[in-house]
Amino acid sequence: MIASGKPRKQRLFRYTASNSERQKLAHAHVSKELAKKLGIRLRSASVRKGDTVRIMSGKSRGKSGKVTGVSLKEATVFVEGVVRKDAKGKEKPIPISASAVYITDFDLSDKLRAGKLRVQRQAAEQGPAAGAKAPEEKK
Repeated sequence: MIASGKPRKQRLFRYTASNSERQKLAHAHVSKELAKKLGIRLRSASVRKGDTVRIMSGKSRGKSGKVTGVSLKEATVFVEGVVRKDAKGKEKPIPISASAVYITDFDLSDKLRAGKLRVQRQAAEQGPAAGAKAPEEKK
């Protein structure tokens, strides 16, 4: 991420970001219940197609549904059932900022993602200072 707080530099960073940096911008909070259920200490995670999310701000606040798509370019998500009609009467999905939703259920069909969450759960069980040794007493 960029250290500058200047809006001009912030916009430039977002516009010229690589896909790996854009993936970090498309993170959303994880609900406390889900984190407790899975036994992980994640505050946020990347939103993926198939996850179940709840919308926290905007006109659609309070609605929840499955993610039908994620746009890394705009860091937005598309939620099932959150649509508007265009001039011809067709229903189009409304893009919602990834920061305006929180994840209530993960899609764990991807074994790589499930493995990452398992690793984080094991790290949480061991505690923050699992690798640190206790200082030895001098005689």
